[in-house]
This record gives sequence, structure tokens and C-alpha cells, in this order.
Amino acid sequence: MSDKKTAIVIGTGAGGAMMARELQGRYQVTILEAGGSFHPFSMPLKPFAGLRGTNLFFDPRMISMLLPNMKIDLTRDMVLVRGIGTGGTTTLATGNAVRYDGAFKKLGIDLDEQFEALYKELPISTEHEKKWTETTRRMYRVFEEMGLNPVVTPKFMDPGRCVGCGRCAIGCPTGAKWDTRALVDEALQKGAHLLNGCKVKELEIRDGAVTSVRGWYRGRYYRFRADLIVLAAGGLGTPVILERSGISCQERLFVDPVLCVAGPLPGIGQDRQVLMPFISQQDGYILSPYMDCLSFFFDRRWRLPMDGIVSMMIKLADEEKGAVHGRRIDKTMTIRDHAGMERGVLQCREILERLGVPEEKQFLGMLNAGHPGGMLPLTAAEKDTLHAPSLPENLYVADATLFPESMGNPPILTIMALAKKIASLL
Repeated sequence: MSDKKTAIVIGTGAGGAMMARELQGRYQVTILEAGGSFHPFSMPLKPFAGLRGTNLFFDPRMISMLLPNMKIDLTRDMVLVRGIGTGGTTTLATGNAVRYDGAFKKLGIDLDEQFEALYKELPISTEHEKKWTETTRRMYRVFEEMGLNPVVTPKFMDPGRCVGCGRCAIGCPTGAKWDTRALVDEALQKGAHLLNGCKVKELEIRDGAVTSVRGWYRGRYYRFRADLIVLAAGGLGTPVILERSGISCQERLFVDPVLCVAGPLPGIGQDRQVLMPFISQQDGYILSPYMDCLSFFFDRRWRLPMDGIVSMMIKLADEEKGAVHGRRIDKTMTIRDHAGMERGVLQCREILERLGVPEEKQFLGMLNAGHPGGMLPLTAAEKDTLHAPSLPENLYVADATLFPESMGNPPILTIMALAKKIASLL
């Protein structure tokens, strides 16, 4: 019998998949994933778009009819989006490999070594620029003319396989976009075990250590035991499991709200380009071209042909004020959040006008968000251990729950760098 130590990793998103890949070999790893396998949406969108005038699409939560791996939660004023299944939200993200670790540097947490390793290990590229449509190049020029300093977005992708279908956020059909299922596969090849459909409820804690992980698997209530437990169920899932286990989190939930400003522009063809091909970093938010699928299906103002809509995204670094308790998510936009979003809206309106859409024809999209975190933020006191003092000695968190503040930027690369750092400490 092997005397190798055992580890349980809960979640297969950016943090969980990286931890599983890094730990397998030093530990015998079992990965617990609440969802099933991920399958991209492969059917033509046009027939479904024709149903928008019916009462079929009246609630954003119904998007799961088209995308079973997408889970929607509603707060008082926004739609929260997350991925459920192997790969977590990385399967539905747009593949942005953006480094944004300033908040960690302020705490004395150095992730340089981890980022350098990720740049070598992962398919990160800006070569998609060579395949930009004239529409994308025109948008880029407008950003430059306005002094918005656009930067080509590094992407987790193989540009050679990209066909410019614009489906990055509903599952890449060609495999051009990389996601963390690849890390899970590496862990499995090294001997790890994956249990899909295992819904973790709580952790059993005795004498300062986790003694078992409790949850439902194949219709039965199970206890899973291991020497090390890594919790990476995401910014909305991890706090709930901790709370059920008697570990309090802080009411510092951020979500990076997204709002699109759009308008009619026949023949623009923005739906047939890489999503978020370039990014403009502003004070407290970013701007980028983005075709919002949720707004397209569930907002009456967007009932135009998809190839005749031009859309600009604002992604906001919101105030860290909010919480999740069980199924209840308490999160609203603050006065500061509204002010920042309005600045972004004004800039997007000018961009659209320069592209040929007068302000009176412009419309907004649905306020949505998909980057939750912050409810167990690291502090300078944990810069060497990356382990909150409220956690049992054999329990580590490895997702955006640890982020000290909202980024207002794509978090996947930074989450993986942090997870890689935590794994190196174990």
C-alpha cells in the first residue's frame, strides 16, 4: 500500500485545476467537481435568435436551456454568471490571459516566478491580431484616436485554429481557446482521480484540522477523507462551503460588473470576431469590444440581427461590499460604482458615434458580472503562508476568494499564478 499523502481539490476552474496539476505526484489527488463534462454550444444561433420575439426567453436563468454548463444567479440589480462543470468558468470566459497582480504586490506577495512559468507552460498569444477583421481594426483605430491606449489582449489560444466565429463565451467549437480542462487532463494522466457530479456541502473540522469533506455523489451522501484539502469552488461557492463548515468570511464580495453600450450598424459583423480582441485600461474599469450574448437573447432593446449590432463593454472594479450566504447573494452597485460605470458609458457612446451610431440610437445591455471574489482576502500578515489564520491547518483556499480587491480585469491568469504559488508552499 502506498504511503503517499492524499489531497482533495474541490473545483476544476483556474485555481482548482492548477492545484490538482501541481500537487499530483507529491500527493495522490482526488478532484471533486459539482458539474459534469463541458460541451460547447455547437448549434447555429440564428434559429434561436428568431425566437426572441416570443415569450420563450423571458428570464436570463433560462440560458441554461442553451448552455447547461452556465449557471445564472440574480441579485437585485444584476445577473451573475458562472460556469458549472469541468473547467469551471474558464470554459465560458473569453480566454484573456491578463496579468493583474498589483494588489498582491502591495501586500508583499511576489508572483513573478509563477507568471514566468505560466508564460512558458501555457499557450498564450497575441497572434490573433493577424486575423482581425476590418471591423476590429477600425474599432482599434477609434480607440487610438481617442487616446484610450488600446492593447492587444493576450489570449489562451492557438490562433491557427481560430475561425473567428465569435463563440468564445459559449464554448469554442474548434478547440482554439485553451481552458483549464487541459490542466485537469494533465493531473489525470499523472494519476489523479476526477469525480464529476460531486456536490460538496461542508467540511468536518475537529481539533483544528479538516477530517472529512461531506457532499452528495451519485445520489448518496459521502464523506471523503484526505491529508490536505484545497477549496477552489469559486468566489460564490467557496464562501458558502466555509460558512456551512463554521468558518466565517468577510462581507467584501466583489463581482466586476459588466455593462455594454450598443447600437445598430448594419453589416458591422462584430459577431464574427474574437471577443475582447483588445483592452483599454481606464481608471477603475476597462473598455473592450464585446458582443453580449445575454443581452442579445434577453434584452428587448437588442432585438436586431446579431451581425448588425456594434457593442462596447465596460468592466468595472466595483467596491468590495457584498456577501453570499447560502443561496442568497447580497450585492448591489454603490454610488461610487454607478459613477465609474457612467464615465465608461460616456466614453463608449463617443466610440459608437465615431463608428457611425448616433447617440439617440444607442442602447444599454443587461448589467451582469462573472468575476466574484474577495470574501476571505489575504493580508500582509499572510504574505509568506497564503493561509488565512481562520482556516484549519490542512485547508487551503485557492481561488479569487483570496483576492484583496476587485481587479476590474480578467482574473484567470492571476488566479492560476496564485494557485501555483500556494502549491509550491505545500
